[in-house]
Amino acid sequence: MAKLKTHKITAEDLYRFKLVSNSEIAPDGNNIVFCVDRVDKKTKKRYSNLWVVPTNGGRARQFTYGNQVDSNPKWSPDGKKIAFISNRADKKQPQIYIIPFQGGEAKKLTNLKGNIDSFEWSPDSKQFVCMFRKKDKEDIEREKDEQKKKLGIISRHITRVFYKEDGKGFLPKERWHIWTINARTGKGKQLTNSAIYDEWSPRWSPDGEKIVFCSNRSRDPDFAPDVIDLFIIPATGGKFHKIKTPSGPKGMPNFSPDGKYIAYYGRKGRGQGWKNICLWIVPTNGRGEAKNLTEKFDFNVSSWTINDIPGGVRMMLPTWSNDGKTLYFQVAHHGNTVLKSIMLNGESLKTIIGDKGVVGSFSFNKDQSKLIYFHADMKDIGEIWLYNIPAKRARKLTHINENLLRAINLGKIEEVWFKGAVDNDLQGWILKPPDFNKNKKYPSILEIHGGPRVQYGNFFMHEFYYLAAQGYIVYFCNPRGGQGYGEKHSKAIWNNWGTTDYDDLMAFVDFIEKRPYIDKKRMGVTGGSYGGYMTNWIIGHTNRFKAAVTQRSVSNLISMYGSSDFNWAFQEEFGDKPPWESFENYWRQSPMKYIGNAKTPTLVIHSEQDLRCPIEQDEQIFVALKKLGVDTEMVRFPEEPHGLSRGGRTDRRIERLNHIRRWFDRYLKENS
Repeated sequence: MAKLKTHKITAEDLYRFKLVSNSEIAPDGNNIVFCVDRVDKKTKKRYSNLWVVPTNGGRARQFTYGNQVDSNPKWSPDGKKIAFISNRADKKQPQIYIIPFQGGEAKKLTNLKGNIDSFEWSPDSKQFVCMFRKKDKEDIEREKDEQKKKLGIISRHITRVFYKEDGKGFLPKERWHIWTINARTGKGKQLTNSAIYDEWSPRWSPDGEKIVFCSNRSRDPDFAPDVIDLFIIPATGGKFHKIKTPSGPKGMPNFSPDGKYIAYYGRKGRGQGWKNICLWIVPTNGRGEAKNLTEKFDFNVSSWTINDIPGGVRMMLPTWSNDGKTLYFQVAHHGNTVLKSIMLNGESLKTIIGDKGVVGSFSFNKDQSKLIYFHADMKDIGEIWLYNIPAKRARKLTHINENLLRAINLGKIEEVWFKGAVDNDLQGWILKPPDFNKNKKYPSILEIHGGPRVQYGNFFMHEFYYLAAQGYIVYFCNPRGGQGYGEKHSKAIWNNWGTTDYDDLMAFVDFIEKRPYIDKKRMGVTGGSYGGYMTNWIIGHTNRFKAAVTQRSVSNLISMYGSSDFNWAFQEEFGDKPPWESFENYWRQSPMKYIGNAKTPTLVIHSEQDLRCPIEQDEQIFVALKKLGVDTEMVRFPEEPHGLSRGGRTDRRIERLNHIRRWFDRYLKENS
């Protein structure tokens, strides 16, 4: 048999990847519906269609067709229909559609003007509940009048402090509210209404008579973002009441099968983002205290293992067993996102899916004999797997990217544990080029994650493989400050950025330098967002790197205040005081304070519509380095938000990678 011919990964392979997402198993357990996303190379537009795969081992087949975005498929409880959201009739206005599973055309159900989110079938298959945010009246009127539409917006009158969001732009005046929609007529009924408060994450009670949702009913929610509570409203509308729970952020509530409890994710306390997210339950009737089921386990109930493929890993609702005695949930821990279960007494914690990699969307069939889940790892972008519960056996059901990845030589990756700056245990990875030769000396690139409260892990990173394919050793780790290693690890940089995180990163560089294949004179560093912050910090504190690329970075915490879409809430991280009360503290933790020490040639990359880390943050770095006489260039991407590297237009993602490669080649390869 001839050996398969392989090639190194390229930037243009981003056009070839097809992304699997939003999988859900049918109630009878015989079929799975999911989405496959693709990019049209000519137009650069991203499209998505529904696919179906049987659980008996048959091949996956495309279920909807066309250049549109079909997303969020949901089986009806009777298994006869699939509801989904699509923009097939109007590219700018998605609606809910319903398609019979056994055949027939998709029917447009709704005719709404605004944003639809978090929709769910009622238990009797006759209604939906959803979050819906109306389009502002002036926007609707302007779209109807061609002259007004041509002239555009005259002004924006802003009255709330959180008025913009990265990737979405300026927020409408309208708020998110809870609606029910008739599954036959498409007629909608608004259950909540307020000019101040948003409601989100609605879920039906098992009998279909009540709906639970989350809301922040503070006097001014923008200045108390963590004061989130659970509320229950009759499904027909009317007065709603609050369920008593500890104060703090919470979300994704879900009724138990008998309706007596609500499970949810949350943290106790305000402004303490370093704490673990935990799994809680609370009696629905309000006659008992909320109970933290995972309190004694020092892990984060989350899906957050990051990568650079659009969509990432979806966080799923806490899912009940049919007998109401067990809950299933995701945990991000030590570089993996795993699926665990726990009983209501907080005991019998089990790992259901614990393979190296990440577990995304998962669901059970009606009798819970079958569990399907999205799984990805270092070598696999992500496919759908089936876990046969009685047999305790898993197998892969889809192979969407298998042939593509089989033909790519990604190189070898090594997981390492090493000692940090204070003899603390840290986890990292070393990626070697596809044609690695142990007798050669290689240039290397340290990659630093954003967040900071996320984790790198066993998840496919196209950028890392691309740089390794160019002949670089690429290495990355999880220094103190991120999640996935317990609260002490996470809290270490609370109001102390640029300290223990820097020390741990330098300890990793020390560890890497000792490898016989590393050329200590040809080391580079890069990172985005908080990783850009750390890159800026590094070039102001050491000259050990020959080149740097700072991306969508934070450089000046004082000017960052109020200019980011995170707004004033950044202050919670930095002593919970505004800059005018704590100027020296903010300045102490700002890379701009130390930029005068920089000598490292640095490429600056930023998106012009970045509302998370405004572009002025990198403009300061660029101008300062120019003034200092340090070799620097700036690359700006129009129209793109903060997440360019993950979800930006594909040609711009490729351009970004080529600039990173060009810069490192200049300083780490040329004349070496």
